[in-house]
Amino acid sequence: MRRSTTVSFDGIFQTTQNAYNEGSAFVTTCPIAPDASYTYEVPLGDQSGTFWYHSELSVQYVDGLRGPLIVYDPQDPQAHLYDVDDLSTIIQLGDWWQVSSETLLAGYQGDGVVPISDSGTVNGIGRFQGGPEVPFAVTEVISGKRYRLRIINESARNVFTVSIDNHPLTIIEADGVATVPHTVDTIDMLAGQRYSVVITADQPVANYWLNAPFTGGAPAQNATLSRSILRYKGAPIAEPTTPWTAGPVNGTSLVEANLRPLEAIPAPPADVNITLDLTVVAGTAIWNVNNVSYLPPKAPTLNQILAGADTDVDFNVTENTFVLPPHKTVQISFPPTDDDDAHPLHLHGNNFWVIKSMSSPDINTVNPIRRDVVGVGGSGTTIRFRTDNAGPWFFHCHIFWHKAAGLATVLVSDPKVIQKETKPSKAWKALCPAYDALDPALQ
Repeated sequence: MRRSTTVSFDGIFQTTQNAYNEGSAFVTTCPIAPDASYTYEVPLGDQSGTFWYHSELSVQYVDGLRGPLIVYDPQDPQAHLYDVDDLSTIIQLGDWWQVSSETLLAGYQGDGVVPISDSGTVNGIGRFQGGPEVPFAVTEVISGKRYRLRIINESARNVFTVSIDNHPLTIIEADGVATVPHTVDTIDMLAGQRYSVVITADQPVANYWLNAPFTGGAPAQNATLSRSILRYKGAPIAEPTTPWTAGPVNGTSLVEANLRPLEAIPAPPADVNITLDLTVVAGTAIWNVNNVSYLPPKAPTLNQILAGADTDVDFNVTENTFVLPPHKTVQISFPPTDDDDAHPLHLHGNNFWVIKSMSSPDINTVNPIRRDVVGVGGSGTTIRFRTDNAGPWFFHCHIFWHKAAGLATVLVSDPKVIQKETKPSKAWKALCPAYDALDPALQ
């Protein structure tokens, strides 16, 4: 794996003053060198919800540098809907390879075929074809109680379809934004997405399967290996006696466009319109956004801004950087494509209104869901966000293999305010000289 690292905190709105602690390699910081240390200070403001952290350097988090970041709200307006919300109810979904990320990335760059994970994991535990029958992860519940499960897709590629046998899922949060309760049987979760769901332990005391089959390339894996156990207190310490399935056959699946925020905030009219067209160079590990494949600059975007860069032309074309005016509403449209696979586009430093989800032809500017990871592809997607939070914010595919192949842009909101208000620490200023001095094998 890569020896240096950076860590970002998905869903947390870093402030302009703290943009240098945002953790995006070569956008807001240089990586931390081996045997060195760096302390990220992360003001949470008034945010609460389900977030996560991971390495932002190359595809390093594939090797395991990732985990949950939960910010509890002592005045949660939805607290009356559940009885239990603690460490035991965090559900981390992930993908796992038996080979290191550097080897996998080299293979991808050689043949253009995205690596297929050997396993899907639930709370770090999974099986693979032909591998040992390790015990599945267990979430214990008590009859009659209601549980808030915070489900996080920490994968670098896989889409997980989540369900629990005989237990409907009532969604009350998406990507840190409280939602109007919405009950479904299955949820397709893209890489980087998070949902809080409430389940009621109202079934006979027994063991039940939490199903999390995944998709992510061909040849198909035995995706039904990806699962865990919901165990009622008093049930045998054993696997459920019911068959492994991919979930209910005729259940209600989540349609993203049907989600509504608990606090409805209409999307303002667009002041700036941007269209982003995502294309791949066939047979290669090269993805383009508007015919540009992103390449990380030697000097991070923030360093360049602090040195005076404040227009699009101040950045190399391969940095795919858009300089945006302050306090405006930006609309980004992704045209329809023949590719029904969803690219999970993730915006740092902000979230956005999903004006048009790829799950529906409808346009909603009255009460659309706000989130920070959205699927792009198929019927097209449209989002809007405000440029009130000045900073250089990475906007990239959360299939990290695609990100490494150039499927990324940088959205710079108000560089003049960044230059005025962002005052990096001495420790941050020391990162680039230390990293640049490293032997490439240690970077």
